[in-house]
Formats: sequence, C-alpha cells, structure tokens
Amino acid sequence: MLIDQHCHSVLAPGPQEPSDESFGALLTESDRPPAPGASRFAGAIGLAVRRWCPPALGLPAFASPVDYLARRRELGTAEATGLLLAAAGLTACLVDTGLVEAGGRPLLPLPALARAAGAEVHEVVRLETVAEPVRAEPARWPQAVAEALAAACAGAVAVKSVLAYRHGLDIPPGRPTRAEVVRAAEGWLSGPRERLTDPVLLRHLLWQAVDLGLPIQLHTGFGDPDLRLHRADPALLDGFVRAVEPTGVPLVLLHCYPYHRQAAWLAHCYPQVYVDVGLTLSHAGPRAAQVLGEVLELAPFGQVLFSTDAYGLPELFLTGAAQYRHALATLLDGWRQDGACTAADAAGIERQLSWANARRLYRLPGAAPADTSAVSQLH
Repeated sequence: MLIDQHCHSVLAPGPQEPSDESFGALLTESDRPPAPGASRFAGAIGLAVRRWCPPALGLPAFASPVDYLARRRELGTAEATGLLLAAAGLTACLVDTGLVEAGGRPLLPLPALARAAGAEVHEVVRLETVAEPVRAEPARWPQAVAEALAAACAGAVAVKSVLAYRHGLDIPPGRPTRAEVVRAAEGWLSGPRERLTDPVLLRHLLWQAVDLGLPIQLHTGFGDPDLRLHRADPALLDGFVRAVEPTGVPLVLLHCYPYHRQAAWLAHCYPQVYVDVGLTLSHAGPRAAQVLGEVLELAPFGQVLFSTDAYGLPELFLTGAAQYRHALATLLDGWRQDGACTAADAAGIERQLSWANARRLYRLPGAAPADTSAVSQLH
C-alpha cells in the first residue's frame, strides 16, 4: 500500500498533445526557459523520469527524451496517463484542488483522476483559493470566509496554506484580533484583489483552519521563484506551532528541502507536527536515500509521510513513488546490514511511512488500527 498524502491532478486529454517544451516546463519548479543549450531533462529529475517512466510505456529504461516523448505522443495523453499512474501503484491520493490547470491546460477532475489512477482520491482544500473570491463588507468578511471554508471543507480530509508563497512563514504566531482582520480586509477589498497577500488575513485564515480541526498542510522549503526561499524555512513556524499545540490540530510540513532537518527537529519536539519530503525525493535523484535518511535522523517514524507533490504530468506520480520506494529500501537495507534495526523493525517503518501514518492522521476509510509493534511503541 502507498498513500500519496499531497499531490495535484494531471493534464486532461485535449485536442492536441503537450508540446515537448510544455512537457519539459512541468518537470521543473522554474518558470523560466532553460539556459541556452540546456535541456529540462539534463538534471537529477530528468534522469529519474528517464529511469522509471519509459518501461511503463514499453520502452527501455533511460530511453532518450526524443524517443520517450515520441512514444508518449503515439499513445496519446489518456493512455499514457493510465499506464503511468497504474505503474505508480498508489492506494490513495490526497489532492490539493487549489490548482485547476497546468501550462494553460485543464487538469482532470477528481473522479476522473481516481479512475485513471485506480486509487481512492480525497480532497485537500487550499485556504487562499477559498478566501479570495469571497465578497463581503469588511465587517462581514471574517464571518463570510468562515462560512465559505466550512462549506468547501465539508468533504475534505485536510486544508493547505501557501503562506510561504504569499508572504513567508515569518508571521506573528497568535490569532489576530477581529479589529485587525476587519481593518486588513478593508484595505485588501479596496484594492485590485488579484490574490491574497496581506499577512494579517493570511494568519487569520490559518487560525480559521485551526478552528475547523482538520490537519493543516503548509508548503515549506523550495518551490518556484514566486517564493523567497529564506522565508520558507519551517523553523520560522516554531512560534505558530507552539501557539497551536494546545488545540491538538496536526500541522503537516510539505517538501521542506533544503530545510528538511529543521522540519525533522520540529516533528521531534512537537507531536502534532508531521513532515514529508514529497517533491524533494524526485528532484534529489540519486541522493534521495541520503536526504530521506537525514529526515529520519530526528523525525519520529510515526510522524513522517510519503507524497509526490505530482502536478500536471503523470510521470511525476510514478517518479515520486519509485524514488521513494527505492530510497527507503536502500536506506533500510543499509540499517539492517549495519545492525541498526531488525527486518521486523524495517517492515514496521516502511508500513508507517508508506500508508499507516496517513490513514491514521487523515482518518481515511479503513484507517489503520493502533500499531503495537516495537518500533511504534518506541517512536
């Protein structure tokens, strides 16, 4: 079993297949064209895609980008998507629905993604996406947003914040007062309202999410150039973590790299903090096992989750899943050979990270029973 606890949907089939350029653009977090003479495939993520994806489409591993993209066009988006998602072998996907297109093309709706993947699909609601369309007088705005979030989250398993992109994680930890929120809403509502960036309103959304009681996923670490990396360090959330701790609401730190050790420390200290290295393992390429090992230096095994952060391309689901499986197997094999754990311990760790922690945290159907293994009891 393998639960992808944070991802996005994939491109819907269209009248035209994605161009080589648009495919390459979805392999990277950069929104700029590649350097002169460079290729999107010429990096660790490109090697990983070429390692894991061609066999799913009937080609040898490490087929050239030209041959791979030609085979993809021959099959068509629908068939290639089905083959790649099936090869990923996912049991369930928790999908952030805050993005509805990639490269100007629509993404598959959740029911269609579930059919293509042969997996359970559950929604993760993006806070900022819900709040931005809310139109109300400033004095009414806080209540209107609360009502919109309650409605949007009726069938969701979690919420997500992109605070790191919109402002940075360096915010005051406490709940803003109603007067502060109304005053900030007045300023934002009187402007162009392109997207929500006011730090008071963003902080208000986080505390609204705390009131909902669902797990809160937070983007941390690297991403596209829309963020400032030094303001996406999860250690900046320490005050907010402490403020939320009495509520027991889980906080899930996504991606984390290159601050994955800081994220692991937060999980080590605070039992309501969870971490994943989705997106990171795909981009780390042959060093994925080392990066995962650095997370597990401090993070309790019961607070680490698997995800892909796949977006747009089904290749990113397969690459993320394959990189994770290979990295974890490599890491645990080394631990066993070194005498650091038993085979039973390794199996318990794999079960927790791959699916049991996510089932428990998000209260998914068929939630895993309490784990009474030695590893679970110690961690």
